[in-house]
Amino acid sequence: MDMKTSPAEYYGSMVFDEKTMKERLSGASFTAWKTCITSGESLDISTANEIAEAMKQWAVERGATHYTHWFQPMTGATAEKHDSFISPTEDGRALMDFSGKELVKGEPDASSFPSGGLRSTFEARGYTAWDPTSFAFVKEHSLYIPTIFCSYSGQALDKKTPLLKSMDAVSRAAVRILRLFGDTDTRRVVAQVGPEQEYFLIDKSLYNRREDLRMTGRTLFGAKPPRGQEMEDHYFGMIKPRVAAFMQDLDEELWKVGVPSKTKHNEVAPSQHEMAPVFSDANTANDHNQLAMEMLKKVADRHGFVALIHEKPFRYVNGSGKHDNWSLSTDTGKNLFRPGSTPSQNAQFLLFLAAFIKGVDEYQELLRATVAFPGNDHRLGAQEAPPAVISIFLGDELSAVVDSIISGTDYTDAGKKTLEIGVDVLPEIPLDNTDRNRTSPMAFTGNKFEFRMPGSSQSIAGPNVVLNAAMAEELQQFAEELEGSENFMEDLQALLKRVFTEHRRILFDGNGYDEAWIREAEARGLSNLKSTADALAAYTDKKNEELLIRHGIYMEEEMEARGIIHVENYKTVINIEGRTMADMIRKSILPAASEYSAVLCSRAALKKDAGISASYETELARQISDETDALATACSRLEQSLNRMPGDNIEALHFCHDEIIRDMDEARDIADRLELMVDKKYWPFPTYADLLFSER
Repeated sequence: MDMKTSPAEYYGSMVFDEKTMKERLSGASFTAWKTCITSGESLDISTANEIAEAMKQWAVERGATHYTHWFQPMTGATAEKHDSFISPTEDGRALMDFSGKELVKGEPDASSFPSGGLRSTFEARGYTAWDPTSFAFVKEHSLYIPTIFCSYSGQALDKKTPLLKSMDAVSRAAVRILRLFGDTDTRRVVAQVGPEQEYFLIDKSLYNRREDLRMTGRTLFGAKPPRGQEMEDHYFGMIKPRVAAFMQDLDEELWKVGVPSKTKHNEVAPSQHEMAPVFSDANTANDHNQLAMEMLKKVADRHGFVALIHEKPFRYVNGSGKHDNWSLSTDTGKNLFRPGSTPSQNAQFLLFLAAFIKGVDEYQELLRATVAFPGNDHRLGAQEAPPAVISIFLGDELSAVVDSIISGTDYTDAGKKTLEIGVDVLPEIPLDNTDRNRTSPMAFTGNKFEFRMPGSSQSIAGPNVVLNAAMAEELQQFAEELEGSENFMEDLQALLKRVFTEHRRILFDGNGYDEAWIREAEARGLSNLKSTADALAAYTDKKNEELLIRHGIYMEEEMEARGIIHVENYKTVINIEGRTMADMIRKSILPAASEYSAVLCSRAALKKDAGISASYETELARQISDETDALATACSRLEQSLNRMPGDNIEALHFCHDEIIRDMDEARDIADRLELMVDKKYWPFPTYADLLFSER
């Protein structure tokens, strides 16, 4: 990028955004598009054709030769099929053509995407449909058109469709509540999200020598290095020149496609970093985060790095998460989780707060299930991420407000100003008065909630679908209770007191890592779903299914399909990891250990022939030989377990967790002991010290 060019000049330059549409479309077509995204009205074909032509001309001016419907199947990644704008003419030449029909609808082969039994593999037809609420953009000579993805019979096969439906559901319910407080201006309430993204940067030449990283995204072996993160000097430390160049390049690429990358810094572990964007609506934030993960990998490659977004690429140092900062705002620009300065504003805030607390408490298992997958099992509760027990942190001041409402006693704020919790007044609540609690799964941070459990590699769609749905459910219940009230403030006070009292158990401001909290959580009746195998059953729990079906987010078969897909993914990931581990043991570690043992024996024999003591070589060779035999036995046991994988998905889920992972852990422990014994020049792949301190 030309150093004379300001980011403000090229930000969004590759995005067919609202400003560009207004410049290039007729007034009627622009108005029709705006009506489409605000009210859901469909576009007629003439308007679609005009938008398509303007979009094509704009894209071609920026070097695009192809277009693609960009969608998000249940793999958690994105998918794309590229078609050129070329349309041959009879005289042997070609036109650049793109119609409204091609813009609005596509038909990719859908047979190989996860469907959870919604369709058979021989039924290949799937449809993509333009999402007009997310702007198209140009990248790598293609026009990318964000779309939903569904089956021939209409079931959602993607992550975007349920997210959009959940956003509609929470908007409808929130507007009903706002009307009770006299707000007649708001037409839509929008779920706002800011997803932080953590990742590791590893030298590409070292990465290519690690089969486990290439096959699984994480290291399956690795002894503890002499130094990890103990010095605490990497966190927010000086960014090294090569990494800084990568980060600058990444920002520029993201800014061009409209991703508002805002923050960049070193994270806790060596070679670990973070980028965070400015908040946007949940749908756009989801699209942007998918772009960010893709750009991380592509830009890293240009700089001789590999970006790892696995939750736990390395044992012994912190893993990576994706903190999901969630809030609600009106289309008039008001944040509904921002405490106000007047009693009426605070009454509204407290009602939304009560809905959130009640929703998280009632659907805690479903929220836990949305972040349940193999990579996150290595991270949650590992002294670097929240525990598997879900709780909400409010901070001292807000907790005191809630306690006073429950008890009906006076509330004294930080300034020692006492206010009575009565039927006609509620206390002023200071903004952003909470400390941060990094052990809390769900922390209030002034005007939003930070859901800290999502993993670094996952799509944020799933967690936000459930946050939106739970909030919609509780707000709808509150609206039904209060809309017929004859004494609104009195009934509101009673509702707040009841809800805070009944759901107080989910509130916890202490240390989530403390074992005493785990025991207390159990006594409170909170769930502690420690692993994916424990958590995934929540998808088929009747209460959870009814929530998502009732609000029109899923059909029953779609909900059940997602449960199946997550189980199949778990089984597949563990199977790949187990077979990769066995392959590395057989073809790399055992031969290396055997070779070095033979070298030691040869040295010992030479020294003995010379009448010199060889106790070091002899003893080390014996230890290596013993560990090598143990590793060969452990590898055989792992291979036998892999070959006994049950055919039934649920049985396989628990078999993977209870037996295959146990066998893998045993084999790894032996291999890691061997690594510390074998001369480094004989060890078959780079060590943790090489990988974690390879940044230059």
